[in-house]
Amino acid sequence: MIRGKKAGNEPIGIDVVEGKNYAWCSCGLSKKQPFCDNSHKGSEFKPVIYKATETKKMFFCACKQTADQPFCDGSHNK
Repeated sequence: MIRGKKAGNEPIGIDVVEGKNYAWCSCGLSKKQPFCDNSHKGSEFKPVIYKATETKKMFFCACKQTADQPFCDGSHNK
């Protein structure tokens, strides 16, 4: 699996809404972190779509090194 450019050193907490889709930026180039703004166009990267199964706070990866896309797995600490 390819990894994107580091966009931050800490996870980004987002209050997600049940049933809503979220397009996580996998390339690290988006200006709307942690979400995709199509900055990946022309590259091998694509957004990772997450559909919220409940309304709650989720922590999206900003370092783009996670093995649990789109969520933080602590890879920024390694």
